[in-house]
Amino acid sequence: MATKPTESITILSLRKLSLGTAEPQVKEPKTFTVEDAVETIGFGRFHIALFLIMGSTGVFWLAGSLLIIGLASVVIPTIGWRWLIRIASIPGIILIMAFKFIPESARFNVSTGNTQAAVATLEHIAKMNRSVMPEGKLVEPVLEKRGRFADLLDAKYLRTTLQIWVIWLGISFAYYGVILASAELLERDLVCGSKADSEVVVTGGDSGESQSPCYCHMFAPSDYRTMIISTIGEIALNPLNILGINFLGRRLSLSITMGCTALFFLLLNICTSSAGLIGFLFMLRALVAANFNTIYIYTAEVYPTTMRALGMGISGSLCRIGAMVAPFISQVLMSASILGALCLFSSVCVVCAISAFTLPIETKGRALQQIK
Repeated sequence: MATKPTESITILSLRKLSLGTAEPQVKEPKTFTVEDAVETIGFGRFHIALFLIMGSTGVFWLAGSLLIIGLASVVIPTIGWRWLIRIASIPGIILIMAFKFIPESARFNVSTGNTQAAVATLEHIAKMNRSVMPEGKLVEPVLEKRGRFADLLDAKYLRTTLQIWVIWLGISFAYYGVILASAELLERDLVCGSKADSEVVVTGGDSGESQSPCYCHMFAPSDYRTMIISTIGEIALNPLNILGINFLGRRLSLSITMGCTALFFLLLNICTSSAGLIGFLFMLRALVAANFNTIYIYTAEVYPTTMRALGMGISGSLCRIGAMVAPFISQVLMSASILGALCLFSSVCVVCAISAFTLPIETKGRALQQIK
């Protein structure tokens, strides 16, 4: 009889002991993503170097255009256009050499499964910035689905994609067309009251060029000034362009600027003064630059994250097609019929304006879509 109480007490004690003892917890290994590493490393010398190298590629677009015009005004009359090309290629060669110091994207390496290379890149950045890496193992969440070309032609985005492609091709066609047409119009000296046929001057430093069938009309200093002033127009409408896309919306703003581009192409055929020609070219450069800005923004906003890079890349490829076609119109066709070339440019801009106005999706005030 005495053993039963002892047995119950013992069982009760064991139960209390088991409840009071905490189970051992297994610590999960620390992990971090590329974004976590970038935040931990912070801004430093690496980002400054990256800004200087990559930023210089964008500065050759406007500032480079101005510099090449100024260089041409000095080099072509003295030692010829061949030396202009040789000198103009020097910054590009230096830039190619500078790319050696830019590492591969850590995010790209992780997405392809090359985690070791991504860690090496992040460690290199941390060393340059005199910072430290976050503790743990580098991981990256795997996307369930990546964008495919077929997604762009899905029923949800088919109409948008086709109209965007038309707009990209037309904008690049008009942009490079007006640049090349500017030189063609100035060479023909179409200002009212001026001499229609300027004197033919053979350019180049070699005596052998005098026997070449290729002749050029030498630009006067006033022609170079006109080119510089019209080039500055690419930044003239930026404030109005920003206000337009934010208050009027992307579609309406783009359709207005494309319609105005078509109008100013036709105005180039009007007999006008030198100041009038400069004004038309200035407005054309401003409008075509505004068109590019708006379509860049719209394309990036209309597609979800999984398709955004693919949509931008394919649109940019079509943009190059428009750039390749432009010289055949602005130089070859224009040499036969100025009115015909200008009407063709204007017609393409009208088609783009209609396409922009009828786009099925307005991205103003619309949050970026993460998935399809």
